[in-house]
Amino acid sequence: MSDWPSTRARKVLRALLKSGWSLKHRRGSHLQLAHPQHGEFTWAFHDSEEIGPRMLARIAKHTGLRPEDL
Repeated sequence: MSDWPSTRARKVLRALLKSGWSLKHRRGSHLQLAHPQHGEFTWAFHDSEEIGPRMLARIAKHTGLRPEDL
């Protein structure tokens, strides 16, 4: 069983911004986020979109996000 719950994209993005990620560039619905230790990450989800546990685990691998950050 995964530690990650299914979550709305806006909640995950809010958690990323709280954990030190900042908006670098925006083109349409794609956001380019930047972090001093983790580099850059492209966010391509709409706010009301549901993100499942497997995708959250992939996002966490690239961003350093933890389940308790949500």
